[in-house]
Amino acid sequence: MMKLSSFIFAMCLLVFSNTEISAQDTKMVGGAAMYPTKNIVENAVNSKDHTTLVAAVQAAGLVETLQSEGPFTVFAPDNDAFGKLPEGTVETLVKPENKDMLTGILTYHVLAGKYDSKSIMAAIKKGNGTATFKTVSGGELKASQKGNDIILTDENGGTSKVTIADVYQSNGVIHVVDTVVLPKS
Repeated sequence: MMKLSSFIFAMCLLVFSNTEISAQDTKMVGGAAMYPTKNIVENAVNSKDHTTLVAAVQAAGLVETLQSEGPFTVFAPDNDAFGKLPEGTVETLVKPENKDMLTGILTYHVLAGKYDSKSIMAAIKKGNGTATFKTVSGGELKASQKGNDIILTDENGGTSKVTIADVYQSNGVIHVVDTVVLPKS
Protein backbone atom coordinates (compact mmCIF):
# COMPACT_ATOMS: atom_id res chain seq x y z
CA MET A 1 0.00 0.00 0.00
CA MET A 2 2.86 2.38 0.83
CA LYS A 3 4.43 1.88 -2.60
CA LEU A 4 1.14 2.66 -4.38
CA SER A 5 0.58 5.87 -2.39
CA SER A 6 4.19 6.94 -3.06
CA PHE A 7 3.65 6.29 -6.75
CA ILE A 8 0.41 8.33 -6.80
CA PHE A 9 2.13 11.17 -4.92
CA ALA A 10 5.04 11.15 -7.39
CA MET A 11 2.61 11.20 -10.34
CA CYS A 12 0.72 14.16 -8.81
CA LEU A 13 4.00 16.04 -8.40
CA LEU A 14 4.89 15.34 -12.00
CA VAL A 15 1.51 16.54 -13.28
CA PHE A 16 1.56 19.70 -11.16
CA SER A 17 5.17 20.53 -12.06
CA ASN A 18 4.39 20.13 -15.79
CA THR A 19 1.31 22.33 -15.38
CA GLU A 20 3.44 24.99 -13.71
CA ILE A 21 5.98 24.90 -16.54
CA SER A 22 3.22 25.22 -19.15
CA ALA A 23 1.64 28.09 -17.26
CA GLN A 24 5.01 29.91 -17.21
CA ASP A 25 5.48 29.44 -20.95
CA THR A 26 1.94 30.55 -21.76
CA LYS A 27 1.63 34.34 -22.06
CA MET A 28 -1.45 36.49 -22.30
CA VAL A 29 -1.60 38.70 -25.40
CA GLY A 30 -4.67 40.66 -26.36
CA GLY A 31 -6.71 38.99 -23.65
CA ALA A 32 -5.96 35.48 -24.89
CA ALA A 33 -3.56 32.79 -23.79
CA MET A 34 -0.76 32.16 -26.29
CA TYR A 35 0.06 28.48 -26.00
CA PRO A 36 3.57 27.33 -26.88
CA THR A 37 2.06 24.13 -28.32
CA LYS A 38 0.18 26.08 -31.02
CA ASN A 39 1.66 27.69 -34.11
CA ILE A 40 1.93 31.42 -34.81
CA VAL A 41 -1.37 31.69 -36.68
CA GLU A 42 -3.33 29.49 -34.25
CA ASN A 43 -2.33 31.82 -31.41
CA ALA A 44 -2.52 35.16 -33.24
CA VAL A 45 -6.14 34.70 -34.31
CA ASN A 46 -7.15 34.68 -30.63
CA SER A 47 -5.52 38.01 -29.73
CA LYS A 48 -7.99 40.91 -29.82
CA ASP A 49 -4.94 43.21 -30.12
CA HIS A 50 -3.84 41.65 -33.41
CA THR A 51 -6.99 41.62 -35.56
CA THR A 52 -5.43 43.99 -38.11
CA LEU A 53 -2.29 41.86 -38.37
CA VAL A 54 -4.32 38.68 -38.82
CA ALA A 55 -6.44 40.31 -41.55
CA ALA A 56 -3.27 41.53 -43.29
CA VAL A 57 -1.64 38.08 -43.09
CA GLN A 58 -4.78 36.58 -44.63
CA ALA A 59 -4.91 39.23 -47.38
CA ALA A 60 -1.24 38.61 -48.21
CA GLY A 61 -1.74 34.84 -48.39
CA LEU A 62 0.82 34.19 -45.65
CA VAL A 63 -1.33 32.01 -43.36
CA GLU A 64 0.03 28.72 -44.70
CA THR A 65 3.62 29.94 -44.45
CA LEU A 66 3.24 31.06 -40.82
CA GLN A 67 1.59 27.74 -39.96
CA SER A 68 4.53 25.79 -41.38
CA GLU A 69 7.32 24.25 -39.33
CA GLY A 70 9.55 27.34 -39.29
CA PRO A 71 11.05 28.32 -37.01
CA PHE A 72 10.19 32.00 -37.37
CA THR A 73 10.62 35.08 -35.24
CA VAL A 74 7.73 37.49 -35.78
CA PHE A 75 7.76 41.11 -34.63
CA ALA A 76 3.98 41.42 -34.43
CA PRO A 77 2.55 44.95 -34.60
CA ASP A 78 -0.59 45.33 -32.51
CA ASN A 79 -3.70 47.17 -33.70
CA ASP A 80 -2.44 50.44 -32.18
CA ALA A 81 0.78 50.09 -34.19
CA PHE A 82 -1.21 49.83 -37.42
CA GLY A 83 -3.26 52.80 -36.22
CA LYS A 84 -0.10 54.94 -36.29
CA LEU A 85 0.13 54.56 -40.08
CA PRO A 86 -1.34 57.38 -42.17
CA GLU A 87 -5.13 57.17 -42.46
CA GLY A 88 -6.25 54.77 -45.17
CA THR A 89 -2.92 52.93 -45.41
CA VAL A 90 -4.15 49.58 -44.06
CA GLU A 91 -7.30 49.69 -46.18
CA THR A 92 -5.17 50.37 -49.27
CA LEU A 93 -2.62 47.66 -48.49
CA VAL A 94 -5.18 44.86 -48.07
CA LYS A 95 -6.60 45.44 -51.57
CA PRO A 96 -5.73 42.56 -53.94
CA GLU A 97 -3.80 44.86 -56.28
CA ASN A 98 -1.42 45.75 -53.42
CA LYS A 99 -0.72 42.19 -52.30
CA ASP A 100 2.99 42.31 -53.22
CA MET A 101 3.55 45.52 -51.24
CA LEU A 102 1.64 44.12 -48.24
CA THR A 103 3.60 40.87 -48.40
CA GLY A 104 6.87 42.83 -48.45
CA ILE A 105 5.88 44.82 -45.36
CA LEU A 106 4.66 41.78 -43.43
CA THR A 107 7.69 39.61 -44.27
CA TYR A 108 9.90 42.52 -43.19
CA HIS A 109 8.59 41.75 -39.67
CA VAL A 110 9.74 38.11 -39.86
CA LEU A 111 13.15 36.51 -39.31
CA ALA A 112 13.98 32.97 -40.34
CA GLY A 113 14.97 31.21 -37.12
CA LYS A 114 13.98 31.46 -33.48
CA TYR A 115 15.36 34.56 -31.77
CA ASP A 116 14.15 35.03 -28.22
CA SER A 117 14.93 38.22 -26.31
CA LYS A 118 17.97 36.62 -24.70
CA SER A 119 19.55 35.79 -28.08
CA ILE A 120 18.66 39.24 -29.47
CA MET A 121 20.26 40.91 -26.43
CA ALA A 122 23.35 38.70 -26.82
CA ALA A 123 23.63 39.78 -30.48
CA ILE A 124 23.26 43.44 -29.45
CA LYS A 125 26.04 43.02 -26.88
CA LYS A 126 28.25 41.21 -29.40
CA GLY A 127 27.63 44.02 -31.91
CA ASN A 128 28.68 46.69 -29.37
CA GLY A 129 25.14 48.04 -28.98
CA THR A 130 23.53 47.13 -32.29
CA ALA A 131 22.59 43.86 -33.97
CA THR A 132 21.55 43.61 -37.61
CA PHE A 133 19.10 40.92 -38.69
CA LYS A 134 18.14 39.92 -42.23
CA THR A 135 14.37 39.68 -42.63
CA VAL A 136 12.47 37.14 -44.70
CA SER A 137 11.73 39.94 -47.20
CA GLY A 138 15.49 40.42 -47.69
CA GLY A 139 15.72 43.72 -45.83
CA GLU A 140 17.59 44.51 -42.64
CA LEU A 141 16.31 45.37 -39.18
CA LYS A 142 18.62 46.72 -36.52
CA ALA A 143 18.07 45.95 -32.85
CA SER A 144 19.42 47.95 -29.94
CA GLN A 145 18.75 48.27 -26.25
CA LYS A 146 17.27 51.27 -24.45
CA GLY A 147 17.07 50.58 -20.72
CA ASN A 148 15.49 47.13 -20.53
CA ASP A 149 13.72 47.49 -23.87
CA ILE A 150 14.60 46.10 -27.27
CA ILE A 151 14.25 48.77 -29.95
CA LEU A 152 14.01 47.93 -33.64
CA THR A 153 15.14 50.41 -36.27
CA ASP A 154 13.95 49.93 -39.84
CA GLU A 155 15.77 50.86 -43.05
CA ASN A 156 14.09 54.29 -43.04
CA GLY A 157 15.18 55.17 -39.49
CA GLY A 158 11.75 54.44 -37.98
CA THR A 159 11.75 52.76 -34.58
CA SER A 160 9.55 50.27 -32.78
CA LYS A 161 9.70 48.98 -29.22
CA VAL A 162 9.15 45.37 -28.21
CA THR A 163 6.30 45.58 -25.68
CA ILE A 164 5.81 41.86 -25.01
CA ALA A 165 8.80 39.59 -25.61
CA ASP A 166 9.19 35.84 -25.87
CA VAL A 167 5.71 34.64 -26.75
CA TYR A 168 6.77 31.11 -27.65
CA GLN A 169 5.00 29.18 -30.41
CA SER A 170 5.41 25.63 -31.68
CA ASN A 171 7.09 27.06 -34.79
CA GLY A 172 8.97 30.02 -33.35
CA VAL A 173 8.54 33.07 -31.18
CA ILE A 174 6.53 36.29 -31.34
CA HIS A 175 7.58 39.67 -29.97
CA VAL A 176 4.75 42.22 -29.87
CA VAL A 177 5.86 45.64 -31.15
CA ASP A 178 4.27 49.08 -30.83
CA THR A 179 5.00 50.42 -34.33
CA VAL A 180 4.95 48.96 -37.84
CA VAL A 181 8.49 48.85 -39.26
CA LEU A 182 8.87 49.53 -42.96
CA PRO A 183 11.39 48.35 -45.55
CA LYS A 184 13.19 50.88 -47.71
CA SER A 185 10.77 52.07 -50.34
